[in-house]
Amino acid sequence: MAFWSSFNALQLLVGLLLLLLLHHPITTTTAIRVAGTIMHRPSLAPLPVFREAPAFRNGDACGSMALDRIHIAMTLDINYLRGTMAAIFSMLQHSTCPENLSFHFLSAHFEPGLLSSIKSTFPYLNFKIYLFDSSRVRGKISKSIRQALDQPLNYARIYLADIIPEDVRRVIYLDSDLVVVDDIAKLWDVDMEEKVLAAPEYCHANFTQYFNNAFWLDPDLAKVFEGRNPCYFNTGLMVMDVDKWRKGGYTQKVEKWMEVQKQRRIYHLGSLPPILLVLAGNIKAVDHRWNQHGLGGDNIEGRCRSLHPGPISLLHWSGKGKPWLRNDARKPCPIDHLWVPYDLYRSSRHSLEG
Repeated sequence: MAFWSSFNALQLLVGLLLLLLLHHPITTTTAIRVAGTIMHRPSLAPLPVFREAPAFRNGDACGSMALDRIHIAMTLDINYLRGTMAAIFSMLQHSTCPENLSFHFLSAHFEPGLLSSIKSTFPYLNFKIYLFDSSRVRGKISKSIRQALDQPLNYARIYLADIIPEDVRRVIYLDSDLVVVDDIAKLWDVDMEEKVLAAPEYCHANFTQYFNNAFWLDPDLAKVFEGRNPCYFNTGLMVMDVDKWRKGGYTQKVEKWMEVQKQRRIYHLGSLPPILLVLAGNIKAVDHRWNQHGLGGDNIEGRCRSLHPGPISLLHWSGKGKPWLRNDARKPCPIDHLWVPYDLYRSSRHSLEG
């Protein structure tokens, strides 16, 4: 009897903890919310330690209403945490109204250390962490050319509109392997022209390479692009009209192509191709300065690359090579020094500048 009493008490305690996680904000500006029904076991991997960032404050011309908020969504993962911290720091440092930035982090696991790391590094940051239920995509993922692209969290951007609060109508989605060197408000203010998505387009790229012959030789599949002028765009930087995304059922549209991929194997990358199938040729194009991409090299070897000509507002280490890994291995690419000033890793040999 004593055993069953203890067991029932333990069940009650677990239930109360789950209710607290689901419904109770941790602070006025920070909360953990569950985007699904499955609680995941925390990882035992050690978290890196970061220096506390300076406090960034709004200028006199900044508003303080809900309409003045700039919503930014990113995934949160231990393996990319160092990149995420650098990205946040870069946005705060270059923002005219840094206190108006509101961050929405998607995490595949309940990691108390992630919450404490962000709060200790950015004590004044306005943010929320949402648990992404990986089971929503686990059965829909097909093996790609790089293991990192196969992680369920890499697909979380497809479900972003279902996860963040309904009163958020626009959000900037950003990968963790980038730094912003301009005021993010300029990107936020882009005229979407009634499109559901805005991103830099690359119409000179060979669009056919993103799908294989099984796709292009099947007229029933290839006709999806009829009446469209499809161009490649990188899904690591997108301005999303999440209200239109919800109303248009775009999550389900992307999922249908993921199901086709499981049956037919029509592409070799991860979450990018199904989004291209739904939206390529029907987005709002923004200036290329907002995605100086490919700095991580190709997806196989991660060779060093140089900057593209033209003005730069965002540096993106898309591809296999990541600047923190190359710097730690003392094998940096020439371009990696541009990431270093935003590295808040406590053991970094580099000091902050400015």
